Amino acid sequence: MTAAAALVGGTALAGTATAAPQQPSGSQAQQLQRQVDSYLAKDSGARQISANKVEFKGGTVTFPARGETGSRASSAPSCRHGHLCIVDGRGKRYDYYRCGTYNFYGIGNGTFNNNQTSGTVARFYNRNGSLRWTNRAKDTGTASWTPVWKIRPC
Repeated sequence: MTAAAALVGGTALAGTATAAPQQPSGSQAQQLQRQVDSYLAKDSGARQISANKVEFKGGTVTFPARGETGSRASSAPSCRHGHLCIVDGRGKRYDYYRCGTYNFYGIGNGTFNNNQTSGTVARFYNRNGSLRWTNRAKDTGTASWTPVWKIRPC
């Protein structure tokens, strides 16, 4: 009976421990900051607005929190009306909310949600600036982001 009580108590404690939010360790926080710094070095107009989020003119990029991976990209991301949202193969979430042409640093296979005004065409460009493909709102889907170098959401 004592062993059963200890097992139940251990299970309850384990459930409580996993329910608590996990804070990144020092090395994980440093790794996340290195990713953010790398992005900021590529876009001089961008600024860090939280531990894992960067804002640039016309959008944001959110770096995956501890434990999140590209598996997050298995379904289309939620996306506010008027936005184009992308999750790349490494779990980075891009949210474009203003018309313009933007450098894109995503990689791998991921998903998108073109939740802009119906009929708005998002354009995706190759490295040399040629048009790779387009997508007309409202639509969701999957894509290989590795060859995409620039995005024009409108």
